[in-house]
Amino acid sequence: MTVGKPNPAKRQFVLFLITGGIAALVNLGARIVFNLVVSFEIAVIIAYLCGMTTAYGLARLLVFERSNRAIRDEYTRFALVNLIGVIQVWIVSVGLAEGLFPVLGFTWHSYALAHLTGITVPAFTSYIGHKRFSFAQHRS
Repeated sequence: MTVGKPNPAKRQFVLFLITGGIAALVNLGARIVFNLVVSFEIAVIIAYLCGMTTAYGLARLLVFERSNRAIRDEYTRFALVNLIGVIQVWIVSVGLAEGLFPVLGFTWHSYALAHLTGITVPAFTSYIGHKRFSFAQHRS
C-alpha cells in the first residue's frame, strides 16, 4: 500500500460533511423546540434556517476559502443554494412523516427519523453548489 499526497478536495468534502453534521444537529434540535409551538411542517422550515446559518458560519470558517465577496453577498448565495436544499428536506421529511411512515405503520420516533433523513438528502448537491457558487472566487 502506497501513501499518496493528501487529497485537498477529499479533505474539503469531509470537513463539509462534519460541519454539515453539526449544522444538522442544530437543525434537528431547533425543529424539536419549534415543534412545541408550531406545526411540524412549519417547524422544519424555521429549523432549517437555524441549521443553515450554523452551516454558513462553519463552512466559511473551516471549509471554503474566502470568496472576496461581502459576507452579505456570500450569505445570500449560500441561502440560494440552500433554497434548493430546503425544498429537498421538506419533501423528504414531510413525505416520510405524513405519507410513507403512516402507510407502513412505522411510528417509532417517526417525525425525528423523517426529519433526520430529510436533512441528509442534499449533502452532495449543497457541497457542489457552495463550492461553485456560494464561495466561488469573486473576480473584481
